[in-house]
Amino acid sequence: MEEDSSPTTRPLWGSRVQAPLTATAVELSSSTAVDRPLAAYDIAASRAHLHELERLGMLDAASRGRLDAALADIGAAIQSGTFAWSEEHEDVHMNVEAAVRDAVGPELAGHLQAGRSRNEEVVTDERLWLRDAVLRLDEAIRRLQQTLGARAEEQLDTILPAHTHTQPAQPMLLAHHLLAYVEMLDRDRGRLADAARRADASPAGSGAAVGSGLPIDRTAVAERIGFTRITANSLDAVADRDYAIELVAACATALVHLSRLAADLVTWSTPYYGFARIGDGYATGSSMLPNKRNPDIAELVRARAARAQGDLVAVLAVQAGLPLGYHRDLQETRAPMQAGVASLELCLAGMADMLAGTTFDADAMAAAAGSGHALSTALAERLLRAGVPFRDAHWRIGELVARAESAGCDISELPETDLRAALPELADHDPIIPDLAEAVAAADVPGGTAPGRVRAALDDVLERIRTP
Repeated sequence: MEEDSSPTTRPLWGSRVQAPLTATAVELSSSTAVDRPLAAYDIAASRAHLHELERLGMLDAASRGRLDAALADIGAAIQSGTFAWSEEHEDVHMNVEAAVRDAVGPELAGHLQAGRSRNEEVVTDERLWLRDAVLRLDEAIRRLQQTLGARAEEQLDTILPAHTHTQPAQPMLLAHHLLAYVEMLDRDRGRLADAARRADASPAGSGAAVGSGLPIDRTAVAERIGFTRITANSLDAVADRDYAIELVAACATALVHLSRLAADLVTWSTPYYGFARIGDGYATGSSMLPNKRNPDIAELVRARAARAQGDLVAVLAVQAGLPLGYHRDLQETRAPMQAGVASLELCLAGMADMLAGTTFDADAMAAAAGSGHALSTALAERLLRAGVPFRDAHWRIGELVARAESAGCDISELPETDLRAALPELADHDPIIPDLAEAVAAADVPGGTAPGRVRAALDDVLERIRTP
């Protein structure tokens, strides 16, 4: 019996392969799961393409209208969740085309793909998706920045120890610490915006590799689907995925910053520190230990940074060494790109809520800020202002620290008589050791932790993050 090869039964992607894919091959080939977020963009691009087909005389107005109405209905079904996806159609483009064929018949639907290729369609869809993803991420980052700014404003008088090498270094304001993350997140917003700006170019009309065989008005199509410009080279447009690399790299960097904030909360919430208490909605108990109150959500945010780094390695590795041109390998960049965005979006929301519900213990922070010989630098700088060369002052204070350690106390707990004997240049100071407020106020430079500088930095931050 002769095989039926009518337009309603033959494969949509051509006749060069006569046998259908095996079940395993279908599973490997299908990208419908990761294509679904692209569906609305694919519909929009297809509707814009119809205008060009009408302009070129390949469709009359009535035919274009029928196809456009079918695409609109399919888009509505996809949005409502009632669309019947088929793994056998491989991807979003073939699923949409098959649905159009069912709606208007194979002859009219057969015009839909004229002058274009899935190679250009997928990058068009991904670039449109990327721009919207960046808008969502930018708003989520700004929300976390606003939370950090609000908490900083509440804690303008709270002093805690700054650390280097995970050792107590000098006192600083908690607000200064929190505002450091606002600056990191600002750069994350910039990286994401840069990725979106470079992705804002329409590949529509690039064809499979060398450009469409029809005289498509690429600029008109770009304007209809919301791009600001068109890509300059058809081969580059279909073959490269550096926009995916940029997006995932920006997400991975932002998640590294969130992981550090999470690590602070994990550390600060341990009883040994006692600096912070994470709210009940973001802490868990133990299945065995009744005393435990675990910062699980912060730990999971910290782990998401590792997953994002894996996503970045994946998109880099897929593209490394590929000869120039479209390859099916590139399909595998889509899942890491979507995963990176989803992880960052989730973690930004979680960190904003967790930080808003965290309580800080100013007394515990102040006690820690005054221990660990953390006032030593402020004392050395007192000597410096009294005319003692800094290296000499550094050496002499170091000797006092060693003496305090031998005595089992902090330098601030050494007898006043011993301090005065060792530091006669400070005879006019009472007490010899500066207090926390003086130590913090000494860093009175732009970007420093002095209260006036932090207040000015906070005002600047609040203005920056008030509006998008």
